[in-house]
Amino acid sequence: MNKPNITILGVGCLLLTDEGFGCHVIKKMEEEYIFSENVSLLDGGVLGMNLLGLISEADYLIVIDIIRNNQKPGTIYRIDDKDIPSRIRAKNSLHQIDFLETMTLCRHGLDKVPKTVIFGVEPQDMETYSVELTPVIQNKMDDIIEKVLEELVSLGGTYTKKE
Repeated sequence: MNKPNITILGVGCLLLTDEGFGCHVIKKMEEEYIFSENVSLLDGGVLGMNLLGLISEADYLIVIDIIRNNQKPGTIYRIDDKDIPSRIRAKNSLHQIDFLETMTLCRHGLDKVPKTVIFGVEPQDMETYSVELTPVIQNKMDDIIEKVLEELVSLGGTYTKKE
């Protein structure tokens, strides 16, 4: 039996403080873990439509991003596949506009659409030009990674911690 193709995708703009959260998480996961052959990690930055081909290759897509939902900074969210279309009405950053439209195109224009889950965190600062995360968001990285790894295992992926 073939294992499903699982892509873990971090999106965001590294130049705007917490906006780069997804990319920072991917980098940390690459540094700390080794994944089974059916798992791909991808720093999608703000590529949006340019990710369409890579997204369509996955059976499962786990996205890591910031999500503004007017809650306390650091609040963690999980948006399941069926709830993603409703998030399009709540676009709150330039890359999210592009990314959510890419997901919509993927759903309506391609034969193969990955089952998707988004893990996100409420940002504290998305306006300051800095490549550093705010401390409250930096402190949520391990929590998000733990949730992503749990999701990964439930989908048929495996990982080991690097020594």
